[in-house]
Amino acid sequence: MAFRQALQLAACGLAGGSAAVLFSAVAVGKPRGGGDADTRATEPPAWTGARAGRGVWDTNWDRREPLSLINLKKRNVESGEDELTSRLDHYKAKATRHIFLIRHSQYHVDGSLEKDRTLTPLGREQAELTGLRLASLGLKFNKIVHSSMTRAVETTDIISKHLPGVSRVSTDLLREGAPIEPDPPVSHWKPEAVYYEDGARIEAAFRNYIHRADARQEEDSYEIFICHANVIRYIVCRALQFPPEGWLRLSLNNGSITHLVIRPNGRVALRTLGDTGFMPPDKITRS
Repeated sequence: MAFRQALQLAACGLAGGSAAVLFSAVAVGKPRGGGDADTRATEPPAWTGARAGRGVWDTNWDRREPLSLINLKKRNVESGEDELTSRLDHYKAKATRHIFLIRHSQYHVDGSLEKDRTLTPLGREQAELTGLRLASLGLKFNKIVHSSMTRAVETTDIISKHLPGVSRVSTDLLREGAPIEPDPPVSHWKPEAVYYEDGARIEAAFRNYIHRADARQEEDSYEIFICHANVIRYIVCRALQFPPEGWLRLSLNNGSITHLVIRPNGRVALRTLGDTGFMPPDKITRS
């Protein structure tokens, strides 16, 4: 009704500037149904790659969605849906993966060589506290995967004492680095290695370790990854499908515990981020 009145006013030349009358009338007119808010769909951010009105979560983010693992061209037309269902079940995950991402403890940052950047006395205390915390959870941990850098290896040595019998695996993929140029940019932060080199490796670590359970896995798993702040922050952003460029907006304390849960259907939840609530305040550091 407001729109029709505006057209009539504009046609009759009433009020100076009929176009202004027209658009002001349209602006104040209420949408049908009496709602006060503009209900038009808004475009999602460009980085999501999604269209307005559609969900932005990529269900096949780890390329392990059962349907994507089947060659539909080879399907037997006669057996039809029964065969397809059977094949889907063969590739469908059954278990939940619990990923515990541990940042290494405080270390000597002034070491000239990487091997000289060992844990400080406080850092060793932090690792003891983290190990005690993990042991107190009463979980049956399946394995510990750790970065091959000195500070991560020493943190693992101490934590492992509290988790006897849990196997250890060292990897270069989890070494510290610059995963991707942060946004907003930070002028004073200059990584030693270029993003091009480190980014590919850290992305490879994400793809290799962060995914839904294998279809052959029958029971839930509890896995520990001991590495570095940049790597953990990037992994969290990627796993939650947040803009990875935002990794530097997160902050992690030394010896902190981050807990990701990956369900059989591929959905991901963040249980804790950088938890150090088990440490006395005077033992908490971020350097």
